[in-house]
Amino acid sequence: MARPRKPLLSTDRIVETARELVDREGLAALSTRRLAAELGVSGPSLYNHFRTKDEILEAVADSVSALVDLSMFDGGRDWRTALHDWAVSYRAALRAHPNIVPVLARGPGRRPAALRLADAVYGAMVDAGWPPAQATSIGALMRYFIMGSALGSFAGGFVDDASAYDPADYPHLGQAHLLAEQQEKIDERAFEAGLSALLEGLAQQYGRAGQGV
Repeated sequence: MARPRKPLLSTDRIVETARELVDREGLAALSTRRLAAELGVSGPSLYNHFRTKDEILEAVADSVSALVDLSMFDGGRDWRTALHDWAVSYRAALRAHPNIVPVLARGPGRRPAALRLADAVYGAMVDAGWPPAQATSIGALMRYFIMGSALGSFAGGFVDDASAYDPADYPHLGQAHLLAEQQEKIDERAFEAGLSALLEGLAQQYGRAGQGV
């Protein structure tokens, strides 16, 4: 009886498997030896596709950037609406793969999807009338805000043990033990509040610039 054939080793399969490994166990778990074992191949075979582990990590990071929807920047949509919808899509991609965020936080480097993302945001802001320097700042501040929100949960950082919050020491944290069970709701509400405030502030700057203030 013929032995079942192993799936062909491809760049996409390596990246997908590496991403799944990082998602499950974190960045420290990824090594060429471990990845080769996950793929059922010998370690040296990976070097036909990637020269180093860092190159694999860069490819994994870019595969997450590629998940971010950029279509809202097409068709001349209002810049505030476009930024809002992009930020929501960007955060969703990062929250689905939070362990790769530290790699993404280094900046786009030479990663194609990350560079397309930066180009789309900057181009949309310039097309909307923002001066180039301010368009650059908008891209940076949005990145800081979105990545920061994806790095961890505010509500999830509080233990669900009421005894940890002695009112003698923490008189205002009497309900803190309830935060963790509402983590998703609280974090989503906080993100939307912060994003709305950020966009409102930018809109005020935009309006003053248009009036020559």
